[in-house]
Amino acid sequence: MMENIKDSVEVALELDEKSVYSHIAHESAEDIIRIISSLDAERAKLRGEVIYYTDDWDALIRERMAKGKRHTAFDFYNPALLDIWEEKVKLGKKLKRLERLSYAVLGTVVGLTGLATVLTGTPFILLGLAILPLAVAVRDRVKSSLDLLYYELTQFFIDELRAIVTKHGLTPEKYKFKLFTGGYFGVETKRTPSGIFAVVEDKSGE
Repeated sequence: MMENIKDSVEVALELDEKSVYSHIAHESAEDIIRIISSLDAERAKLRGEVIYYTDDWDALIRERMAKGKRHTAFDFYNPALLDIWEEKVKLGKKLKRLERLSYAVLGTVVGLTGLATVLTGTPFILLGLAILPLAVAVRDRVKSSLDLLYYELTQFFIDELRAIVTKHGLTPEKYKFKLFTGGYFGVETKRTPSGIFAVVEDKSGE
């Protein structure tokens, strides 16, 4: 009777390879559409738009990494995607730190010139106020850099989704997602009863 018991490896080898990979591709695509919408929502919020979409894409990726699941696009299909994501996240955090540091330095300078004005009677405060426009310049520079960062990350995941859909013959309409800004390549909009969504362009016929 023991001869009839198969271990997990033997069972896995007997599974239809195409259906297994299709299942992996399906789960990967479902993860990616969540990440795309979440990233683009952050980009829209950065531009001052009121967005009610909430989904922690950063937590989703870390959850997949922590569980060691090898059925997501960033470690099963394209390991480089995870490296790109990590580098972009590090850059974003660095930009935000530099922004906060810049504000702190400018605030300190203004405060010191104000104190010098009180102590000496000389209007040093005017020098401090003269550098305040630098705060606006810093904000605009950081905002522009973060906008590009979110755009690049979103486009990377859109490209990966399109590659998975094309390679595994998935139906693009089954993996529709919300976009809140524009300028992305390889997507088209679809109107459904529940609203307007985006889908990746199907390149399988080319």
